[in-house]
Amino acid sequence: MDADTTRIAHGGKSVYGARIGVLMLETRFPRIPGDMGNAGTWPFPVLYKVVGGASPQRVVRERAAGLLAPFLDAARDLVRLGADGITSTCGFLSLFQAEIAAAAGVPVAMSSLMQVAMVDRLLPPGRRAGILTVSAASLTAEHLAKAGVPADTPVMGTESGREFTRAILGDEPRLDVAAAERDILDAGAALVAAHPEVGAIVLECTNMAPYARAVSQSLSMPVFDIHSFVSWFHAGIAPRDFGPPASASRPWRER
Repeated sequence: MDADTTRIAHGGKSVYGARIGVLMLETRFPRIPGDMGNAGTWPFPVLYKVVGGASPQRVVRERAAGLLAPFLDAARDLVRLGADGITSTCGFLSLFQAEIAAAAGVPVAMSSLMQVAMVDRLLPPGRRAGILTVSAASLTAEHLAKAGVPADTPVMGTESGREFTRAILGDEPRLDVAAAERDILDAGAALVAAHPEVGAIVLECTNMAPYARAVSQSLSMPVFDIHSFVSWFHAGIAPRDFGPPASASRPWRER
């Protein structure tokens, strides 16, 4: 009796069902629901790989100096494990986008900043995206260029706040969530006040995603973050199965 070819399984991976691999900074700060480092944030399984030595301070303020090789190795490990796409937990890793894409051999979305150019095209004439970041002083023209962001895009950081930047970049084990939210809302208000042409916000920092709804409601405009980006990314890597298409002989409506 011939085998039923529809019941033949094919291997090649170590882990199945988790299509997205996440390159993690080595951190201890709280990763609350909505943070991409909290596995409960995602409606689909993900694979995580912590890159040793990749502290927030080193990646953000020191341009990830000396970390390219460890990130390349970690990306390859995720692909060997079963990932079909790679992302990361820090928007400043746009610096490594090209290198990791070349090494991994799968689609790579290293930074939420990669959304900016697309968001610009979504907006009406005279409007453009603005960026909220954990450190405006550290976000250089090179970071923007490697993510495809127009050089004149308005940027505002949370450095002058009370909680968010200090706790995240200082990798503190305690986070006052309400104070962190206030910092991000204040930075958003300052961004729009300084650049009234801003019609949408892109959150560079992946740790800002839990506050995206609050920012959107406060500013009455769309907000795009790492959650929106990776959800879109995953939808392309693993398109939804709607079942077999209707037969041409069975139209939707009887004629």
